[in-house]
Amino acid sequence: MYVCSCFGVTEAQVQKHVDDGACTPRQIASACKAGTDCGSCVRRIQAMLGRGACSRRGPADQGASVLAEISGPEPGLEEAA
Repeated sequence: MYVCSCFGVTEAQVQKHVDDGACTPRQIASACKAGTDCGSCVRRIQAMLGRGACSRRGPADQGASVLAEISGPEPGLEEAA
């Protein structure tokens, strides 16, 4: 079944990109263009991704949270004692 009729992208193709690590509609769009024309397939793509699909975040996705843990709170945001 087609997910994106604008570019002829099937459910199987989207699922393959998900299995390869794509976890956002933007990453799916980068991989196969699905969702970049009329946008009617974006909700279907989101449904295929499901909740928690980003459990396999890569180092680029984790960088900000790791940096926050290392550096601590921003100056001026200390908790009131």
